[in-house]
Amino acid sequence: MSQRIDPDNVSFTTISSASSPELLKMARINKQTELYGLFSTMPIQKWDHIVNDMHDAIMSRAVLLCEEELIQEGFGSPPAPYAFITFGSAGRGEQTLWSDQDNGLIIGDGNVSEQEMTLYFERFGQKLSNVLEEVGYPLCPGNVMISNPLWRKSVSDWEKQLLYWSSLRGWEQVRYLMIAADMRHISGDQGLSSAIRRSITTIMEQNGDPDNDLCAAVLRNTVRHKAAINVLGQVITEQSGEHAGDFDVKYGLYIPLVNAIRYLALHYGIQSSSTWERISQLDQLEAVPVRWLESCRKAFDTAVRLRSLVPEAEFNGLLTGTHYLSQSMIKQKDIKFELREALGTVRQMYRTLQRQHRYAERNWL
Repeated sequence: MSQRIDPDNVSFTTISSASSPELLKMARINKQTELYGLFSTMPIQKWDHIVNDMHDAIMSRAVLLCEEELIQEGFGSPPAPYAFITFGSAGRGEQTLWSDQDNGLIIGDGNVSEQEMTLYFERFGQKLSNVLEEVGYPLCPGNVMISNPLWRKSVSDWEKQLLYWSSLRGWEQVRYLMIAADMRHISGDQGLSSAIRRSITTIMEQNGDPDNDLCAAVLRNTVRHKAAINVLGQVITEQSGEHAGDFDVKYGLYIPLVNAIRYLALHYGIQSSSTWERISQLDQLEAVPVRWLESCRKAFDTAVRLRSLVPEAEFNGLLTGTHYLSQSMIKQKDIKFELREALGTVRQMYRTLQRQHRYAERNWL
């Protein structure tokens, strides 16, 4: 008989004590399998928090292993304090069991030359990306990674970059700014992460007026991903390709919800990166109607649950999956009902935001 796992006492000791990337990967495989078995035993928010605690533990350990390897290779200890940060679903604390890399680095002041700092953290960034890939985090297709100097900067350079992005209002620059808005501290000097978080908050506060062109640009980006439901209330599935007939949970439901809640959170000065926490804080501020937020919370629970309900596969011992619900799953009565209800909520949200966008765009132009 298998031993019953206590969901209130999940340990990450084997992860935090792993002495090599190989052992860290093995610890992840074991823990991932354990958590997958708990999926149906607890509320989705609680389960997802435990999953993300696992990811945090793995990434934190990977950072230390990276430091140790550089010391062994003769490059010494870090020449300055730093903060390892994550973006995307990792930044929001909403990763599934399978997740790619979305991360960056904030570098503090050191007592060595700028060239030495640059060389060390360039090596550090590349090595950490490699270690994370080795333990099961694929490289980010959009190259939002610590190995890319765009996402690895000193505090002052981060602040300049954020101001630059906010000043241009272009699609790509606003997208980068929204990526940064989902930043979350994982390891290192918390003060560095807090400084950049304050910079992001300040930028949004200074441009928070609905008539402001940055606000309009953020709203423009926000309403791009619409809920995958048509005017008849039918779920829109993929029309072609290997997933024809399947439903894209990530871009058809999850991302539209994340984007809409992020926009509202930034508008009201909420600093949290978690979508669940953003909803709770919007509720506390009484910023939007309670019934509307309750519908959003329920829809988001559905989105996160369905993201982890997609058919899983195994690759090199690790569980992996797509972000598509199969046709057979969509036809299941309970899933179909939940999905349509959640999509209906997102559609209502976007109708409101689109009206705001049209108004803001007229003023902007």
